[in-house]
Amino acid sequence: MAVSDRLRRLRSITNTEGHTSDVDAHSREEHLADAVARGVQGGFVATLMMTAFRLPLLRSLPPSANFWSQYVADGEPDDHPVAGLALHLLYGVGSGAIFGGLFSLYTAGRSIEPEGRGLVWGSIYGMVLSAFGVQVMLHALLDIRLEADELALFHAGHLVYGLSLGAWVGSRTEGVENPDREYEYDTGN
Repeated sequence: MAVSDRLRRLRSITNTEGHTSDVDAHSREEHLADAVARGVQGGFVATLMMTAFRLPLLRSLPPSANFWSQYVADGEPDDHPVAGLALHLLYGVGSGAIFGGLFSLYTAGRSIEPEGRGLVWGSIYGMVLSAFGVQVMLHALLDIRLEADELALFHAGHLVYGLSLGAWVGSRTEGVENPDREYEYDTGN
């Protein structure tokens, strides 16, 4: 099913009797804006998680430092640790915003709790970003070829990102307004 068909279907599902199209459009816009904001937050947290996972294992800056040193400034990637990490964080936050918006538009699988959907779709999203990172960022733009063990850790880092992002967005979706009450932390559940 094409994206435009899915959007039309979503609009028809969200339209309810008694509302004008202006009210429905406004609430959809608010819903999407909230979802993107959750994605931005989740992208920030997930990028920190991924970076904390990868730095001690790979003992090198993210490839965004290579991008910075090759396309923006002169020198070696190690000459630009702050810029490399800032660019990496910017990528992660931007990707989180996209995930938040997409997650809010996806209507199938509503019988699964949003946290579960977030974990599943977040892990898939992380792996898609990883494949994009290898093929486009590393190979095409930076001409970097990772060894097998480095490639495995690169993919594992993006899986950590996707799981963290999906867990964040999913746990803050669809009426989870009061986590203390929703998850009943005080009762030991």
